[in-house]
Amino acid sequence: MRLAALRFRPRAWAFALACAGCAAGILLGNWQSGRAAEKRAALAALQRIVVSGEFLPQYTVLLDFRVHRGRAGYHVAQPLRVAQGREHVLVLRGWVAADARRERLPQIVTPAGEQRIEGLVLERLPQYLEQQGAQDACRFGPLPCVRQNLRIEDFAAWSGLPMKRIVIEQSNELADGLLRDWGRPEAAFRKNEMYALQWYSLAALCVVLFLVLSVRRDEPASR
Repeated sequence: MRLAALRFRPRAWAFALACAGCAAGILLGNWQSGRAAEKRAALAALQRIVVSGEFLPQYTVLLDFRVHRGRAGYHVAQPLRVAQGREHVLVLRGWVAADARRERLPQIVTPAGEQRIEGLVLERLPQYLEQQGAQDACRFGPLPCVRQNLRIEDFAAWSGLPMKRIVIEQSNELADGLLRDWGRPEAAFRKNEMYALQWYSLAALCVVLFLVLSVRRDEPASR
């Protein structure tokens, strides 16, 4: 009995599809790898800082439309008077839930006296898309000022305080009930690395499928 011989006989359409799929997978994988490298470099450039000072609750700003695990709330920003100095630094202290009735603002607990603050140095507060008709002006009063976005220069002009041109994203815990679940910074580039691996795997799969589908069996000649 004569067995059928296996021959590598690629089809033109299969070759074209394999080339297109492989090229697309490599290009998209390279793009995701590049994004991961950019985010890794940005993470490496982040500076951690430890400062001591006293919070000034009369200048509290609530940053609106900040969602945490599907729940609406605010990010709390307060200036910290740096110990042994006249300068102040804006601290993004944490997240607090919003009341079901938007006119009722949350009560912010501000630890009194000198506090030790640890965190990451940011060049500015994260900016969010402005809602049409959102109130832009801060005003003094018994309630915190509510804004959607806040820039350091705007805060300095409003408060009249000499401000450092940085923001501290607080990471250490205080007895204030605020959540500081900012997320792990490395998760951003890890996700891009995962996407890159998926695209490279797709490119490899295209090659494997092309090779498998191109191997055909020659039927033995009948007698």
